[in-house]
Amino acid sequence: MIKVKLGNMKARLHFGLALGLMCLVSALALVISHRSVLAINGFSNNQELPLPPLAPIAGSGVSFIVRGLEPSVRVGPDGAVYVSSIRGVPGGVDLHRYYATLDGPSGAGGTYPFKYEGQPDNCGIFNAMQRGCANNSLDPLGVGLGGGDVDIAVNYPTSGTPNLALVSLTLAPGVTGTHSTTRGDSFSTPNPLVALIPGDDRQWIDGTDALTVYLNYHDAATFNIDVQRSNDGGQTYLNGFAEAIDPQTFPAVGGVPATNSANIAGQIKVDRSSCPSRGNLYQIFVAPDSVTENLTGGALRSIYVGVSTDVKLGLPAFTFTDTKVFSGPAGAQNQGAGNLFPALATDDFGFVYAAWSVNSDIFYSFSTDQGTTWSSPINVSFPVNGGHANLFPWIAADANGHVGIVWFGDDRAGNSNDRASLEPGHPPSQGAACNMGSTSCMTQWANWNVYYAESVNGHDAAPSFVRNVISDHIIHRGTISTGGLGGGADRSLADLFQIAFDPQHFANVAFSDDHLINTEVSGSDNGFDNPTSRRKIRANFTHQLLTTTAGPIVTTGSCASQPPPPPPGAEKITGGGQIASQTPGQTANFGFVANSNKPNASLSYHDDGATGGSMDVHSANTSVPSMTFSGNCATFRGDAKVNQKPGYAYTVNACDNADPGAGKDTFFISVTGPNNFSYSDGGPITSGNIQIHKQ
Repeated sequence: MIKVKLGNMKARLHFGLALGLMCLVSALALVISHRSVLAINGFSNNQELPLPPLAPIAGSGVSFIVRGLEPSVRVGPDGAVYVSSIRGVPGGVDLHRYYATLDGPSGAGGTYPFKYEGQPDNCGIFNAMQRGCANNSLDPLGVGLGGGDVDIAVNYPTSGTPNLALVSLTLAPGVTGTHSTTRGDSFSTPNPLVALIPGDDRQWIDGTDALTVYLNYHDAATFNIDVQRSNDGGQTYLNGFAEAIDPQTFPAVGGVPATNSANIAGQIKVDRSSCPSRGNLYQIFVAPDSVTENLTGGALRSIYVGVSTDVKLGLPAFTFTDTKVFSGPAGAQNQGAGNLFPALATDDFGFVYAAWSVNSDIFYSFSTDQGTTWSSPINVSFPVNGGHANLFPWIAADANGHVGIVWFGDDRAGNSNDRASLEPGHPPSQGAACNMGSTSCMTQWANWNVYYAESVNGHDAAPSFVRNVISDHIIHRGTISTGGLGGGADRSLADLFQIAFDPQHFANVAFSDDHLINTEVSGSDNGFDNPTSRRKIRANFTHQLLTTTAGPIVTTGSCASQPPPPPPGAEKITGGGQIASQTPGQTANFGFVANSNKPNASLSYHDDGATGGSMDVHSANTSVPSMTFSGNCATFRGDAKVNQKPGYAYTVNACDNADPGAGKDTFFISVTGPNNFSYSDGGPITSGNIQIHKQ
């Protein structure tokens, strides 16, 4: 089961299988065209991104109803717009692209003529044109190679076509990865094993340079947030490893023991500026405020951001240091800030921005020193939709302080999960008929729209925002669940939607919408205001047409401040390279970072020639590592996973004897674990370097 811990509710088989085994039908109705209406507040007409109505299961005579959920949107440096959405496990994911040079000019109301690019994750058991995905050689049993979650990332080469990476979540083994060098027209063979740890949930990716992509996901065993680096555009993620929750923070936010509240992981972001901060990694998450709250099922009421600066060394291992951004109240339903995903962005001058929901409000904070300290939170939603439910924020940033935030907001007081307040005249169960024989109770329900807040001075002491509704129709009625599978409210729109800026600094927004009845499938229409009617769920898209009224966008200025240096006496050792394997003639690979200041270490080690069989070792931040520095050497010890299994311990001794270090620097490792497991190896490194750093 794919899970997310939400408070002390652990079951969240992502929307895929829960709603994703969707509805089996045998009849196919006619497809109707999308009707666009007038643009609103400087944005294009909202347009539906079309999908096949049904996905036949080959030879069975039945089909799944296709839905478009949780759309991810990215805009490449060449202006190509990509939107990917999920059908739900095992239905796979869908991709749409708009690139003006190939796809033509925009249409009436600014709508884009998107090209449907199919299902890049190899579509599991579904494909209408190929009768059950006949070309799916990787998945002959038809259990699906994805569709539970999706995220996409674009790269930023100095020339040529930008790479597009895509990851999709499946039931097992975890994350499927693929990438395109043809703007989505073709993709590499999907790799269903890109995550080092099996049993994952809610992956995110971000890209930089020509082919570097970072992937994060939840490790189900510990609920740390694992981060991996790809140097091949997202086909594999084997070039770097870290855990984003540092060992000091882990007791308050981690999932050991399994009864802990744990955390919700937001997106990972890489700094693509031309400043000294370029290459920094940032990871946002929401979790309890303390160890006690974590152990006792407390609310996920605090926002944290992890920062990695040593990732820029390019070593096979790197570390994060976490900072608490905000601590809020638990809230009436013990939700705190755990209204699904917090969001993060970096701009072109190294400033960092965060947004999150407490269900009634959207909050915003920024850092001017690379994530070391954060501003007091600002309530972004209250001036435009105060006192109502506001949730699912997403944030984008570019230029110098240009920030855009989108979210869903309704038109009445009450928690988004409260059926009594938001769905009067209706029993508390999804799809049930209205009370008292009525067929139109939805006329009394809460109405939801898409909101947008934009600032051009997002890191000023008092940033200003212009706020507007940018949906040109009511996109949803009733409740919206923020409880994952543990919630009792409506999950028709799933858990998120996104915004991205294009090279002209205009906002591009993709969101799920279910305001229409699904007349493409027979038996769906019991009346527009009747909750028993089957709604049509599709990704919708709108983009900014007019220059912001927030003021001129600033594209010059000073970079974000440097974080304070480590205190005097702090020591650090880093290294990467190879040593002789336990099997003569073979080599073992290693990479590590160890810091004495706020003790932290990250280790990656792999020996295909281990006498007991191939061995993969990664450090685990389930306890604070110990370390000793002596002259040009250091010894550090900590918890480890061996071949993805926890419960092991490692000891490393490394010495910086020369520069370059091949043949002179030394690296020794020993690993112990269950059932008297023991491994050791070491000696002079055969390639690479080890470096001592002292303050």
